[in-house]
Amino acid sequence: MKPGDAVVRPTEKVTASARQWRREFHSRPELLFDVPQTAARVADHLERFGCDRVTTGIGRSGVVGVVEGRRGPGPVIGIRADMDALPITEATGLPYASTHSGRMHACGHDGHMAILLGAVCHLASTRAFSGCLVAIFQPAEEGGAGAKVMVDDGLIEKFEVEEVYALHNMPGMDVGTFAISDGAMLAASDRFDIRIIGKGGHAARPHETIDPVIVGSHLVAMMQSVVSGEAEPTDPAVLSITSMHAGEAYNVISGELALRGTARTLSVANRDLLESRVRSMPPAVAQAFGAEAEVIYQRGYPPTINHARKARKLGDAAARVVGEMAVERSFKPIMGAEDFSYMLQASPGAFIFMGNGATAALHHPAYNFNDEALAYGISLWIELVTRSNG
Repeated sequence: MKPGDAVVRPTEKVTASARQWRREFHSRPELLFDVPQTAARVADHLERFGCDRVTTGIGRSGVVGVVEGRRGPGPVIGIRADMDALPITEATGLPYASTHSGRMHACGHDGHMAILLGAVCHLASTRAFSGCLVAIFQPAEEGGAGAKVMVDDGLIEKFEVEEVYALHNMPGMDVGTFAISDGAMLAASDRFDIRIIGKGGHAARPHETIDPVIVGSHLVAMMQSVVSGEAEPTDPAVLSITSMHAGEAYNVISGELALRGTARTLSVANRDLLESRVRSMPPAVAQAFGAEAEVIYQRGYPPTINHARKARKLGDAAARVVGEMAVERSFKPIMGAEDFSYMLQASPGAFIFMGNGATAALHHPAYNFNDEALAYGISLWIELVTRSNG
């Protein structure tokens, strides 16, 4: 038997419908929690598929559909798809391009929704599985921590979710391939603002000033040594200053300098280290020059860390769909971030990447989800739920 021969795949009708749903979502992108059209359309589909329960307003604007299997007791499996788009002006020229100015599905959430809807459509019609499927449609992944809001609203407890899964498309990976690991997949994402207060004056008389740009320049150089000299070298971390601004005139030394940046880490130890150093270094460096410094440090999404057993389970399902050779099981984590991490903190589960082919990068104005990947994603969720044994 060839790999995947016994896999239950979506019908051509379901796949064609998923393509239609995906393009409809693509043409009507909505942002963060403000997704009324998208959520209403998702709920309408779930009702039409015959879900046992359809609940709206979880986590402000999330939608959850429940499908009970008919093969007896089994796990309650949650599968998440994100719904929100990005504040980007689309440049694809597609016939189904965004009709909402300044907004587009530049990260493939339209495809993620269509995939999960396709799986629900199939599973609700067959019920040929044990346990229960909880289909989770989440708002505000793009910076709003919608997953956390849903978890805080009782998502896991209300629907008795025992394990939770998600996928994300990945440009540059071949369609029909998957990538996963049994540990960290994505980084924690924190941000910081630093304000250095010196003493401004005329550029011709720098000796009468305390130049915050000089202070900031020394600070930036010193901060780069945190990762290279203090962080464990086998534990990836990134500390980047992404903005540095002071004054407007050629002949005036500004009295203040504003810096901002991001810290990306995979471990709790490095996350604590970088926060500690970002908080402590600016005041110390500023004091050495007679200046002052203020720091605002904000923790964002935590690292996305798969549970080993569930990662193997999800990887096995992927291998049954596309064959073992098409599944990378030792994926090296990337330093982007994903709020599905909050769901993985609340319930065991796993996150997997799915190939999107040679498309534009995520968050690029020319990006488009590859419809050829839809059947693979739908098959993955069907396979996971149908053959799940906990």
